[in-house]
Amino acid sequence: MANKTLLVAQREFLENVRTKTFWVSIFIVPLLIAAMTGAGALLNKFKQVQRYAVVDLGKDDLRQRAEREFRQGDLSALFKSMSDLKANPELAQLAQTVGPQASGAEPTGEQMLAVYEWYAKQPPEVLARIADLQTSQKFHYVPLAELGLDKQENDVEALRKSLDERVQKGDLFAYVVLGADPVHTLDGFEYISNNLTDVSLRSSYEGALTRIVQKERIRDAQISPKVAKHIQQQVEFAKKQISKTGAREEVKRENEIDKWAPVGFVYFLFIAIMSITSLLLTNTVEEKSNRIIEVLLSSVSPGQLMHGKILGIAGTGLTIVLTWVAFSLLSAYIVPGLMGARGEMLSMIFAALKNSNYLIAFVFYFLAGDLLYAAILVALGSVCNSLKEAQNLMQPVMMTLFIPLVAMVFVTQEPNGLVAKVLSFIPLFTPFTMMNRAGGPPEVWEYVATSILLVVSIWIAFRAAGKIFRIGVLMTGNPPKLREILTWLREK
Repeated sequence: MANKTLLVAQREFLENVRTKTFWVSIFIVPLLIAAMTGAGALLNKFKQVQRYAVVDLGKDDLRQRAEREFRQGDLSALFKSMSDLKANPELAQLAQTVGPQASGAEPTGEQMLAVYEWYAKQPPEVLARIADLQTSQKFHYVPLAELGLDKQENDVEALRKSLDERVQKGDLFAYVVLGADPVHTLDGFEYISNNLTDVSLRSSYEGALTRIVQKERIRDAQISPKVAKHIQQQVEFAKKQISKTGAREEVKRENEIDKWAPVGFVYFLFIAIMSITSLLLTNTVEEKSNRIIEVLLSSVSPGQLMHGKILGIAGTGLTIVLTWVAFSLLSAYIVPGLMGARGEMLSMIFAALKNSNYLIAFVFYFLAGDLLYAAILVALGSVCNSLKEAQNLMQPVMMTLFIPLVAMVFVTQEPNGLVAKVLSFIPLFTPFTMMNRAGGPPEVWEYVATSILLVVSIWIAFRAAGKIFRIGVLMTGNPPKLREILTWLREK
């Protein structure tokens, strides 16, 4: 009997792994994740530089100070990069302008002003060749003189009308109006653009202006900078945790990421279980509708056929999961090194993938969840005569699977809370919830108790599925009613 079950499992496994779609399904998920991870950075390279102008209604040259503050990140990067003359010949002129600098020394005000004046004179194509400049790669300030509007500065309405036309035509992404008296009122500050979704320019410029206005108001109120800094100081807790030894230790960023890592594993678990078990459902319905089931049952019993199909599909799923784990580990060792300093956050994320406890839990809960849901879906497939009927019966199963996904963030925040513990002891949710709680982690007795409950539930599911499969797989015509299926379950 065991030999025939294994033969069916072997047939089911080979039928899947021999197809091109199987290998596509293996590689498509890591590739999609890699694409999504790098899509933002890649798409930003194709994003057009946003051209903007500034109208200053005041008399204190707020426009120039705002630009200098707005470009502060670029100016600091330029100052630090002046020694890299071989990679960026353009910086040689800047180094001569600024003068000698001590290694690691902070720039003086005069030096930063010289950097800004050099920066403001450079065309976009020169700045684009210098690494680590962020602002200039996103935003380009267009002086009014370049637009031929410098003569209209005294006629504000005519100037604004001309700028409105350029925004309307798309020559300008936006223009900013700076109020006349920012020390006493923020009336007159406006941001004009027809793009209502990309607020990066507006929010960045607002931040720069806020810092300038705050300094001006502090100076106007005759408050010393030291006192003002003391008043504005924000409260920041030093995050610490209690280690296993009972000592207080500092919470590092990688520790926080490690606790959130199970969320990613739960997503993988959901994708793996649903894709594999739905494949079993589809195969069962197709073989039944094509009468292949009848040929197979001439050589094996219904129980052997069902068990073989489940084991074969479990082997298929395990192959996919182990391949994903291998991809993850390979990425964890290779990608952060390629990213260098910019990949610090990515390095922390990949470090969580190396956590052996997470990997072992993921493989175990995949097998357990796959067997449990496979038993349910093979029973559903056996009573259906078409894929349309199967899809209707699949909806309640899908709704059930979404419950642990909806509670996923909440469970991660309270891995040992009441809700998490209750969901852990509901067999249909156990694989997802316990995987989600792995960062907690739960008590050892909870692992043992939920695992025993899960194994017992799989045994019960196999028994019930066997009774349904034995009768339903040979039925034709209209699918049986629920009352009729319950009658099958009561039979010995």
